[in-house]
Amino acid sequence: MSRHIQVTFDAHDPRALSSFWRDVLGYVHPGPPGVEVPEGADPLAAWDDFLTRIGVPEERRNTHSAVEDPDGRGPRLFFQQVPEDKAGKNRVHLDVRAAPGLEGEERMTALEAECARLVTLGAARVRRDEPAPPLSTGYIVMTDPEGNEFCLD
Repeated sequence: MSRHIQVTFDAHDPRALSSFWRDVLGYVHPGPPGVEVPEGADPLAAWDDFLTRIGVPEERRNTHSAVEDPDGRGPRLFFQQVPEDKAGKNRVHLDVRAAPGLEGEERMTALEAECARLVTLGAARVRRDEPAPPLSTGYIVMTDPEGNEFCLD
């Protein structure tokens, strides 16, 4: 039997980091428990209202956040606030499949376009690794706004 997974990120700013990954992956923020968020409404605003209503102090309202695949196929991403800085290279990273089915220069052009889009969202480019057939089709290493490494693959 296969298992569903959730990927958890330690973060200084869970709301901002979850918003970044929402935009990278085309995910959505789920609404609060028991709250129907109307189509087109901001789920983060619904969370603010919900947390206010249940008495969560303002300084505790950005301690957790999550995003989910609207199609239900990909893993849920959970973001939890931690006080410490990232100490080194992460031992697990995400590969974002940004050029499925493409090869060679067409693939690298698609990865470069996605890299440029993600830089405008707050990512940083680290390096480009050229295709080296037959084992590597090429990729771009990046970091998210809090320094977590990921690859455009």
